[in-house]
Amino acid sequence: MSELKAVLVTGASGLVGADVVARLRTRGIPVVVLTHRTPQIVDSRGTRVDAVEFTGGATEVAYVTGDVRKPGFGLSADALALLREQVGTLVHSAATTDFDAPERDYAELNVGGTRHAAELALSWDIPLVYVSTAYVCGRREGFIEEDFAPGSESFGNGYERSKYLAEHHIRNLPGLRWTVVRPGIVTGLTGSGAIRDYKNLYTVVKLIVEGKLRTLPGRYDATLTFAPIDYVADVIVAAATRFDQAQGKTCHAVGANATSLRAMSEIFAEYPSFEVARFVPASTFDPADLDAVEREYYLRIGAQYTNYFDSRRDFGTAAATELLGARPPDTGPDYLRVLLDHCLETGYLGTPLASIEEVLQCWS
Repeated sequence: MSELKAVLVTGASGLVGADVVARLRTRGIPVVVLTHRTPQIVDSRGTRVDAVEFTGGATEVAYVTGDVRKPGFGLSADALALLREQVGTLVHSAATTDFDAPERDYAELNVGGTRHAAELALSWDIPLVYVSTAYVCGRREGFIEEDFAPGSESFGNGYERSKYLAEHHIRNLPGLRWTVVRPGIVTGLTGSGAIRDYKNLYTVVKLIVEGKLRTLPGRYDATLTFAPIDYVADVIVAAATRFDQAQGKTCHAVGANATSLRAMSEIFAEYPSFEVARFVPASTFDPADLDAVEREYYLRIGAQYTNYFDSRRDFGTAAATELLGARPPDTGPDYLRVLLDHCLETGYLGTPLASIEEVLQCWS
């Protein structure tokens, strides 16, 4: 990709998209973001990225108002013509990541939006970097290679299935130049654990440590594959800026050393203000055995994550490692403690940790 060409990013206000935009800007690469309205782009470090309306002139970050659910993103012929001149790569990260979204949202946003992104990339003859999920593997267990192409797998939720359908379309669209990046469970920054939004697994962890989910179906040897947000963004940016190396490849953007439920439970027990859930075999678990309040929490939220609590997976990372020239970050027990400490420091979980000033006041 020529350095003079811009990268068009969908989903730029989202958790992953915002960090991708911030990294591209830092590298001096022009960015155009697709948005429904004036974008609020804030990365995981809390840094705001300002964007101006796209007019075709040179600028670090510009925005264009459109809708991924519509062909051509709902843009005018003039806007599409101008973008075609300016854009050299399309990064498609727009999607709903909710596990309980209506099927219509999955069809229009995750599947339809990807089809429209692929059609634009093909018509403009530019590369497409598609942000999928490592969990397109569905209920498949064991070692999962990056070049594993999912078939009609059994999926844990509608989100996984929608990402599979989108991938299938991309891989089978003649003439399209593509790279697929599959993040694991997106979590906080490697060094600090900071994250902009506490979503998905964070919600379940909160319910567990607050004692609202005390019993869950699962296996203690099941693994959770964390994906630090900074590493995910690095892989996506590398795919976009070194596309010749990434073309036709799938990169698992996941950390090394997945965390087992047993290790997670043991680490939770290290925190005095945390409750620790009990995991029981799915064959013996019955929501009817839970009290009314816990049953409601389970049916509304906990049940969406049972696929993550009953499978042991090891995701290959050879392509991502080669692309970046570096191994994935370690996301074992010490990293989980970093995440939990950050959640405590911000008050998201448990009793916030005392600051140094508060401790010194107690001694004075």
